[in-house]
Amino acid sequence: MTTATTTPDGAAGAAQSRLGGWIARLPLRSRLTLLTAAAVAVAVAVSALACWLLTRAQLRGEVDSSLQNVIVSTDYLQRTYANCQPTDPTESKNAPPSYYNVQIVQVDGSRCIGPNSKPVQVQRADVAVAQGVARDTLHDAVTTDGADVRVLTKHIGVQGVQFAVSISRPLTEVDTALNRLALLLAAVAGLGVVGAGTAGLVIARSGLKPVDRLTDAVEQVARTEDLTIRIPAEGEDEIARLSRSFNAMTAALAASRDLQQQLIADAGHELRTPLTSLRTNIDLLVRSERSGRPIPPADKEALLASVKAQMGELAALIGDLQELSRPTEPGQSAVAVVALHEIVGAALERARLRGPSLTIAAALDPWFVRAEPASLERAVVNLLDNAVKFSPAGGTVEVRLAGGELTVRDHGPGIPQDELPHVFERFWRSPSARSLPGSGLGLSIVARTAEQAGGAVRLRSADLGGTEAVLTLPGAATPPPGMPDPPRPQEPR
Repeated sequence: MTTATTTPDGAAGAAQSRLGGWIARLPLRSRLTLLTAAAVAVAVAVSALACWLLTRAQLRGEVDSSLQNVIVSTDYLQRTYANCQPTDPTESKNAPPSYYNVQIVQVDGSRCIGPNSKPVQVQRADVAVAQGVARDTLHDAVTTDGADVRVLTKHIGVQGVQFAVSISRPLTEVDTALNRLALLLAAVAGLGVVGAGTAGLVIARSGLKPVDRLTDAVEQVARTEDLTIRIPAEGEDEIARLSRSFNAMTAALAASRDLQQQLIADAGHELRTPLTSLRTNIDLLVRSERSGRPIPPADKEALLASVKAQMGELAALIGDLQELSRPTEPGQSAVAVVALHEIVGAALERARLRGPSLTIAAALDPWFVRAEPASLERAVVNLLDNAVKFSPAGGTVEVRLAGGELTVRDHGPGIPQDELPHVFERFWRSPSARSLPGSGLGLSIVARTAEQAGGAVRLRSADLGGTEAVLTLPGAATPPPGMPDPPRPQEPR
């Protein structure tokens, strides 16, 4: 049986993962406070450590300098070396100060303790100096009673005898000063962390008030679905930008919802008329069959023709609604490079079938655009259908494509100037045209298709009467590589 073991790296990773998960679960205000306190704690700790190390180096340097300046007389060294035993301090002449320890280190590592001095442990570096391998050495050591000292060992010769003299000084004063400094720095660091945490909490609360307002507004919108809520946006910081973006988003959503509701209401209104007429005609046919009273053939044929026309009107209206409800985001439609002159040519053939009594003159120059072919064809057909519908019998429709501008001009009654701003609104129909077939969505589809292709469409009153529709689309007169060359321009006919 095998036993799973956890490596130190795995345990550290698991602990780090748990810590990260715990921090992620904290509120944003708590995380900001914690991060502020942690950043200040690290900064204070680094500063305190640097201060302590610099002070320690300074104090140690002063100790080393004092050791370098100590002068031990030759007489004192001779007496120490001759006796090799501590003597009465009162008998020592020219002895160093009492807070210094002096001992002689011989080549074999033995030592002779000077008068009024404590024995210090001999290290290899001291023996190397005594043997003449090194000139001097400076290091830390410990007395026999466990006190820390700083030792300077120098090579010296007295009366032909080579040995080393070690001068040491206790580090008690330095260690005491460093310990007091460490306690002081720790206290200052603790106060700094507490103060930083408090300041971080205050800053987080004041800085996150706009976020709290935004959160409350979002929650209220989600709860009440009230898109008229607005958040005050003051200043130019990120929170103000977020507030303005939220206000713009809710305004766009409100406008979209209003348009959707208006579209549903208008569609219901437009559907009601053909459905009512269709139901009335079908009821007449059903009652005729049930009652056994046949409808005269001419009337029955007229009823069936009306039913067929109303069904066609419903199908056209549903198709227009589907066209308008399709998504407009880039990449969701089959956009390709298409020949606009070929699409207009195909639409012209359909227009001639719908208006056999009309003269349709066309002059088409080659023009290639990026658009969805089906939508573009539907838009062109809608423009030509409007021209055919409003042209008088025996009239002329003029179609021209040049430089990416498609112009369709009829010689009908025209559109009053006060009605031109409304022609591209959904379901809007001129009072004079409400008796004619149509759903009021054709020009809306044209405007939507033009916008998707990066172009524009406009209607204007033509000179000498009639209406002129101008569809402008960006493109080029030459096809991209891989497409066949365009045919010659069509002459007016």
